[in-house]
Amino acid sequence: MNVHIKGRFSFPGGVHPPEKKDLACESPIQPGPAPSEVAVMLSQHLGAVCNPLVKKGDAVQAGQKIADRDAFVSAPVHSPINGKVKEVALRSHPVLGRGLAVVIEALPNDPMRRSCFMLSDDFDPKRYSAEQICQAVREAGIVGMGGAGFPTRVKLEPNPKQPKETLIINGCECEPYITCDYRIMLEWTKQIIAGIKLAQKASGCSRVFVAIEDNKPQAIEAMKAALGNSAGSGEINVVPMKTKYPQGGERQLIRAILKKNVPTGGIPPMIGVVVLNMATTAAIAEAVLSGLPLTHRVVTVTGEAITRPGNYYVPIGTSVQDLIDFCGGVTERCAKVVLGGPMMGIAIADLSTPVTKTTNAVTVLTKEQIGRAKFARRQTACIRCGRCLEVCPENLSPTKIAHAVKHNLLEAAERNYFMSACIQCGCCSYVCPANIELAGYIKTGKIFLARQKKKMA
Repeated sequence: MNVHIKGRFSFPGGVHPPEKKDLACESPIQPGPAPSEVAVMLSQHLGAVCNPLVKKGDAVQAGQKIADRDAFVSAPVHSPINGKVKEVALRSHPVLGRGLAVVIEALPNDPMRRSCFMLSDDFDPKRYSAEQICQAVREAGIVGMGGAGFPTRVKLEPNPKQPKETLIINGCECEPYITCDYRIMLEWTKQIIAGIKLAQKASGCSRVFVAIEDNKPQAIEAMKAALGNSAGSGEINVVPMKTKYPQGGERQLIRAILKKNVPTGGIPPMIGVVVLNMATTAAIAEAVLSGLPLTHRVVTVTGEAITRPGNYYVPIGTSVQDLIDFCGGVTERCAKVVLGGPMMGIAIADLSTPVTKTTNAVTVLTKEQIGRAKFARRQTACIRCGRCLEVCPENLSPTKIAHAVKHNLLEAAERNYFMSACIQCGCCSYVCPANIELAGYIKTGKIFLARQKKKMA
């Protein structure tokens, strides 16, 4: 897994933390737990929050749409199981803290269990129009499954005012520990290629790059071999990327491959680029070819404090507790549970928090790791070493932003130092020899500035 080949594309800045992917990288995708209850959040993506279409006591079927919203930037949610609606109520949300969810009790002894979608034969994307593909993606509730959850239909839909030229499939998976996309590339290669062709047809892109970090040579070879055996794949190029965090950020990916910059506050389609995650691409094939909505996803459960690390195909709405129990529980060394990876993941205190469409990993950290982190947080004064400037992938000055926030100079942090351009990757905090939580200050500043603007509006 950690054999490197020469990378050809990279970006300025970034860091290379210990990868820790060996814990789960050799674990094939396995079926996850069959939960007795799921809590399907109504907010699982950027954009308008869905409204429930069911109520307490309603019977629901696996794949049934249970919430939707008549808004352009939105995506419906579906039930992953056959069952009965227990309630529509507040539940712990991994990002918002609390949010509405449709809580569904599974039918007793229900044999229904969705298998991983498999594509056995090649297909002709010409059979599908761009409109058909976009509509299928929208009805399936597909969103970006590797980041903030931007509705995929919005990315793909043609726009004459902003024509799309380049499609980038993001297989970098640069966060430590996480291996779900790596396993998808090895095991669902045909589905990914089908999804790529459908996404290219829908978006109208003339060229496609499949970007994979060079610490994943098996995935690179698997994708190249599958493309070589697939008709009509001449415009799809596999490009090795230098292994570096945050190489998987779409702004960094675009800069590395195309030498283009996405405007601050903008999105890639503004410069003619569409970026899709590997899991999202496979889900597109599921939706278009089989009519399957997004009700399950692959989640890496990993960390030195988990009994049985691996990659599991999990019903959306499954609680983190059920998932951890399914993996044999945690060891006595357990100290913190993080949704995502250790660099940008979110620590949770409530293990009833459900898996959402964007939950790619559950990382369990040890007491020793947390102890070292606590010791490291003994801050000293900034020594003006400039390391944070060297590693910032957005070419910002993290110390100046943090200093302004610390003194409540939020307008100055934004106007003079471009605080909103920060992608919150945490590289600055990672390298700071003074142990200043620079990323934390910047995140806090962005939250309070947004509140100020909202009050003034």
